[in-house]
Amino acid sequence: MNRITQLFNIEYPIIQAGMIWASGYKLASAVSNAGGLGLIGAGSMYPDVLREHIQKCKKATDKPFGVNVPMLYPNIEEIMDIIVEEGVKIVFTSAGNPKTWTPFLKEHGITVVHVVSSVKFALKSQEAGVDAVVAEGFEAGGHNGREETTTFTLIPMVKEQLQIPLIAAGGIATGRGMLAAMVLGADGVQIGSRFAASVESSSHDNFKKAIVEAKEGDTQLTLKELAPVRLIKNKFFHDVMDLYAKSPTVDDLKALLGRARAKKGMFEGDLDEGELEIGQIAGLIHDIKPAAEILKEIIADFEEAKREVVNL
Repeated sequence: MNRITQLFNIEYPIIQAGMIWASGYKLASAVSNAGGLGLIGAGSMYPDVLREHIQKCKKATDKPFGVNVPMLYPNIEEIMDIIVEEGVKIVFTSAGNPKTWTPFLKEHGITVVHVVSSVKFALKSQEAGVDAVVAEGFEAGGHNGREETTTFTLIPMVKEQLQIPLIAAGGIATGRGMLAAMVLGADGVQIGSRFAASVESSSHDNFKKAIVEAKEGDTQLTLKELAPVRLIKNKFFHDVMDLYAKSPTVDDLKALLGRARAKKGMFEGDLDEGELEIGQIAGLIHDIKPAAEILKEIIADFEEAKREVVNL
């Protein structure tokens, strides 16, 4: 038994990241049914929508699943109350101080994991009493660390100082990537981009195709003054770059970003004006397939890579 499979009572130490506009109950339940841990991404859901997804997920799987909650969103109190009322057992928190909600969640018997991008915040999370930490390198899609620490360097640095279980994220989409992360000290992995390009992902088909078509170098971290985010280089991204050339203020950047850019791109499929959040590893993702097949493929690749390493 590995520390992560034990903590969540799952078969494989693979967590499907709770991504906005991609991880509804269909994806979360499919991953959980296949032996990983599926997460519902609460970041793009109004409270009543989240409740509906939790209830549907409970019907679609009898295996453990969780909810990812970015703490920078409004309605946070309502979201946490719904999580407790619906009997959710696992919560991943991100984008905020782990001290804020960990005690409340732990009081209700919930397993808490916090997502960080630095050693400093990994240790703060441990102090706050979380059960595990996700350390995410800046290769990852979506909102990201300002420090630009890569997964390859972040994982061993966190491992050196952390006592609780460690989950690696950022740039992992294959069994080989999973093995590499575990060799560096991770107990398990969290995978986003590969599952965003799954049949069950709630993202628009246009966005899924854009992930498959993305090559190495097609994504970049930007908007650091607001909240750093890794995006596919589309028209909106180039509009941001043009604005940077004029030394914009934070308000200028906010005005360009406007509201619901991510929804426009990832959920509604506007590949020009939308924010298309995906990781660097998109260059290694070549097809859209069911989540169960993706999981099976990752495990087979992991086992094969392990055999090869033995022969080095």
